[in-house]
Amino acid sequence: MNPRPTLLDVAARAGVSKSLVSLALRGDPGVSERTRERIRRAADDLGYRSNALARSLKQGRTMLVGVVLSSLDNPYHTEIVTGVEEAADTAGFSVLLVHGSRDRGHLARHLDTLLGLNVDGLVVISSWLEEEHLRAAARRAPVVMVGRPLGAVGGVDTVTNDDARGAALAVDHLVALGRSRIAHVSGSARPAGLARRAGYEAAMSRHGLAEEIRVVGPDVAVADLVADGYQGVFARNDVEAFDLLDRAHDRGLRVPEELAVVGYDDSALAGRARPRLTSVHQPRGRMGALAVELLLERLGGRGEDRHEVLAPRLVVRGSTVGRPPT
Repeated sequence: MNPRPTLLDVAARAGVSKSLVSLALRGDPGVSERTRERIRRAADDLGYRSNALARSLKQGRTMLVGVVLSSLDNPYHTEIVTGVEEAADTAGFSVLLVHGSRDRGHLARHLDTLLGLNVDGLVVISSWLEEEHLRAAARRAPVVMVGRPLGAVGGVDTVTNDDARGAALAVDHLVALGRSRIAHVSGSARPAGLARRAGYEAAMSRHGLAEEIRVVGPDVAVADLVADGYQGVFARNDVEAFDLLDRAHDRGLRVPEELAVVGYDDSALAGRARPRLTSVHQPRGRMGALAVELLLERLGGRGEDRHEVLAPRLVVRGSTVGRPPT
């Protein structure tokens, strides 16, 4: 077996110094494009590949960001990951992704695995990890929690959207359309879900509709809601809103004429549903990119915790636009 080519071999082939090869291959702007191309051709000819492990040992960095997800079945999660990957790539980092299928034990083990691989930082897109695990992880590497409001967990930065404000936007919109009986669909007791429920209840009370407050599970019979006089539904997320639209269609209910539906997340599928789904928009790509920015700040020496809250906005589509029932 031929020995693996080294930087010295590339330097000899290109007729330059070893240090110049190192600078060129890591993209240093001080190397001319003509020289950089000659070095690249020499590296390709020899089949040279940089030794990332050796470089990480020398620099004290692996240039890896670990991402922990609850699951892959919600487009909200995957769209945040896209933002993480793009920002990490721009900064010269690669991403390792794990998910735990909403199993606390699996998530904790995956978290430990990433830490064992010496990732330079962790982005956690899950509300299922216990705070004790987050606190322990933050003692070993920077940790940013995305989408989950946290209490005082020292060393953990957060990126969230204003869930209560988003819920209020949904209720305000339905009330402006003349819908006074509005139910809230929520199948979660997780922090974000609780914040959206609180925002719904507060907005209903602000409009003088406290007696109309009704919180139901995601398997609610849509026809029963309509039979009970409910004219609008605010769902905890787009996935639950899509289920509502499907069941309304199966029962022959007209959306939005008989029942207006609002989701939360404004995922990519919201603009493809029939009817297209009105939804509270979270800037998911920006949330992922901001998580990477916070990790880089920690790696750069920042010590104090940061908690970023981004403003949601409502995107109005066909699932609510229409005249309310008389």
